[in-house]
Amino acid sequence: MAGAENPVATVCPTLLYEDARAAIRTLTEGLGFTEEAVYTGEDGSVLHAELSQGNGRVMLGSKGREGVFARAMAGAGPAGVYVVVDEVDEHCARARAFGVEILMDPTDQDYGSRDYMARDAEGNVWSFGTYAPGSAG
Repeated sequence: MAGAENPVATVCPTLLYEDARAAIRTLTEGLGFTEEAVYTGEDGSVLHAELSQGNGRVMLGSKGREGVFARAMAGAGPAGVYVVVDEVDEHCARARAFGVEILMDPTDQDYGSRDYMARDAEGNVWSFGTYAPGSAG
């Protein structure tokens, strides 16, 4: 269980990409994630990668591999992932400068959050905003 002194992500979205290396570049250079681990196969495919943002993590790998997870994900469509960030406008500007497709500019929401939405090169939708699920009492 996640502790207060060292919060550990207990939910980690897992995505598979045709070009996992390009996805890692977009997520780190364009969207501000930190590369924590990348394990590659002999053929250069990404077997497993972990990227962090705050105390959250996303795991990703290359499509076309063998195994139960790869088979289960074979027909999966794009995913949507929400990431909490403090400086929404600056974060969006960084993504735009990197060439990430912006679907919605930073917008104040009725529920008090400021959010923007982007799509990566393989169709996954990434939302970034100030709303922190579970923080309200």
